[in-house]
Amino acid sequence: MRIHIVVADDDPSIRELLKLVLSKEGYVVLEAEDGAQASRLCESEQVHLAIVDVMMPGLDGLELCREIREHYDIPVIMLTAKGQLEDKEQGYLAGTDDYMVKPFEPKELLFRIKALLRRYRMVSSEMIRLGNVSIDRKGYEIRLGDEPITIPLREFELLAQLASQPGRIYTREQLIQLIWGADYDGDSRTVDVHIKRLRERFADCQGDFVITTIRGLGYKLEAREEP
Repeated sequence: MRIHIVVADDDPSIRELLKLVLSKEGYVVLEAEDGAQASRLCESEQVHLAIVDVMMPGLDGLELCREIREHYDIPVIMLTAKGQLEDKEQGYLAGTDDYMVKPFEPKELLFRIKALLRRYRMVSSEMIRLGNVSIDRKGYEIRLGDEPITIPLREFELLAQLASQPGRIYTREQLIQLIWGADYDGDSRTVDVHIKRLRERFADCQGDFVITTIRGLGYKLEAREEP
């Protein structure tokens, strides 16, 4: 099966460059000159990954990323001319998996595409495997090898959420919304407390995964790459 990648950018020279680079690697490139066209391609074609420019007329990259995250389970790489921390935060809040600042090195983009596609293949709808650790989201069960591990429900949900998209950065606010709900009236420090507990519980599993703090943004889970 060939991988189909949507490239959404209003700059034709960027689209041409990406089409050349990606096609040489065997990817099928679907070009879109704005967010609306990219949205239609996602509806009509089988898309495995999206590369999205932030600044586009009409439906911009942030809006497109939110739409993709709501309707499709595919990785998103955001391209932007802005490299400030607050700009990156907006991208991750919109749900992007990765973020590259223009001008970028095409080889680095290829590395990131391949890493994201590997990570997404590691995750099924119900079972997540991180090396020797398996997370059964339907059965609310964690196993280390053949041994079951019991942890509190919130910690389970937090770990499963982070593990569902390895490498994706989640802000504290996103995790509060996803795990505790929009009506939660506590503060985001509760996320830090639960992350600390998870790190302590799985301290011996660092060969399988680690939960990394992204300063000023939030957290991401990094999984051991499968061979």
